[in-house]
Amino acid sequence: MKSTEQPGSSGAPLGIGAFAARFGLAPHALRHWESVGLLSPARDPAGRRRYGDADAVRVAVVLRGKAAGLSLNTLRALLGAGGARARRALLRGEAETLRHRIAAARTALALVECALECGHDELAACPHFRDALAGPRDAAVHATDSLHTH
Repeated sequence: MKSTEQPGSSGAPLGIGAFAARFGLAPHALRHWESVGLLSPARDPAGRRRYGDADAVRVAVVLRGKAAGLSLNTLRALLGAGGARARRALLRGEAETLRHRIAAARTALALVECALECGHDELAACPHFRDALAGPRDAAVHATDSLHTH
């Protein structure tokens, strides 16, 4: 995981401040990612972190993974997965988790849209809204079925 590749046009590895700035991060984020095993930058003779191209790729993977909702623990496991089979197994689980989160978000959006369209003075008095609050009935399929236009 140590980087010996050289980023930038000068060919010199970057220190933590410049490297963090390259990604719009605070240096403490890189230190934290190192402490949880996501990064392992090279060190100069004085012990200062020196980041190269391989580190840049790992940071890009972490940022994309976080944007997709993956935890740092999951990202560490993915980056350290022993081959395609292990990686796919981890990703299958994450895909299923994301599907559930998307279904929940769709249900929440349908509930909010129902409330927006409701003409009742008291939202709790709206039978469509109350029906939507009653509980999931296969949220991904029935969310919009139970929320009728007001």
